[in-house]
Amino acid sequence: MKVFKFGGASVKDADGVRNVAGIIRRFPGEHLVIVVSAIGKTTNALEAVAREAYAGRDSVAGLKQLMATHTSIATELGLSLDLGYFFDQILTQAEKNRDMPFPQYYDQIVSTGEQLSSTILSAYLQQDGLENTRVDARELIITDDAWQSGNVLWVETTAAIRRHLPALLGKGHVVTQGFIGSTASGYTTTLGREGSDYSAAILAHALDAEGQWIWKDVPGVLSADPKKFEDATLLPELTYYEAIEMTYYGASVIHPKTIYPLQQKQIPLHVRSFLDPGAEGTVIATDQKYIAYPPVVMHKTGQTLISITPSLTTFVADMQMADIYGLFSRHKLKINTIQIAAQSVSIVVDYNPYVLEPLMQDLRGFYSHVQVRENTNLQLLTVRHYSQEVLDRLISNKKIFLEQRSRSTAQFLYE
Repeated sequence: MKVFKFGGASVKDADGVRNVAGIIRRFPGEHLVIVVSAIGKTTNALEAVAREAYAGRDSVAGLKQLMATHTSIATELGLSLDLGYFFDQILTQAEKNRDMPFPQYYDQIVSTGEQLSSTILSAYLQQDGLENTRVDARELIITDDAWQSGNVLWVETTAAIRRHLPALLGKGHVVTQGFIGSTASGYTTTLGREGSDYSAAILAHALDAEGQWIWKDVPGVLSADPKKFEDATLLPELTYYEAIEMTYYGASVIHPKTIYPLQQKQIPLHVRSFLDPGAEGTVIATDQKYIAYPPVVMHKTGQTLISITPSLTTFVADMQMADIYGLFSRHKLKINTIQIAAQSVSIVVDYNPYVLEPLMQDLRGFYSHVQVRENTNLQLLTVRHYSQEVLDRLISNKKIFLEQRSRSTAQFLYE
């Protein structure tokens, strides 16, 4: 049994949905688990709706445009679907949940994008003669209440997946949503931006799948983002270890959490192009192999540098570091890189004001003799398997705020 994941770009319009059906037909006799993301830029649009609605401002115009886009796709596909239910659902959630913290409020609204796309895809596949059952991912993936980055409760999730899916797969394909789950108490959660890859890996792990396929608008995993670096090349194979390192440092082609559940059961991950489905793409598999990699570049924008310095002349002690790590963990903010000196700590994180501002308040109130500063709008460049020649070319004329190197990885934070 195979698990397929299709991202938003693959179903951005009616032709895209038809193309997905064509890819599925390339696997005759298979009953697939098909995980789909929200269509196109839907998640961005729903995030804007959530922000406006939470602030008590009018969000209906943006929502109407979003629904018109989905209705147009369904109509062009010849589907008779009443998508107004989802419009009403978003309005209801937006109105009744304003007493929630914003991250929880966000999850209840933004998760609707995947419900819309999976409804359209499932209906079209059925119309095209591809028997399938649409299943709500919230019945399958159970998480804690870490809003916007739910942590999977594996025992409950595995039991739910094995209870629901095998019988349905005996009849045909299963279509479900990426990115979303639910708490045991029934509130919707999300797994983090681009979390649909992770959703597919969770399903593959629980079902002991023979493989997971991610269908992208690129030929496979590349040595750099081709939109930013012209000399990016295809990496035909990666070990799990290398893929984990790349995703940790910001390679956006795969969600960072995707590899672990596959690695645990030695399930290969195939990254293919939905634009050229016959091409081999990239396979990520065993660690028991040496692969000579070219320099691999990861680039992240929207970075914040937090500098923590005692105002008194004291060393940064182990106990203080434990307290600082504890604060970041409590605020569920991932540290992208950290540098510790005798009298200061420099920490780089993604900019997220809803999480960062409360954290900064706590840091400033943590010790009376600690100064906390922040620099925003920075960029973090990470190069695996670097050479000095490559580094010189990439960081030429950059104002460097922080630099770190190990045997295989170099990082630079700059404006």
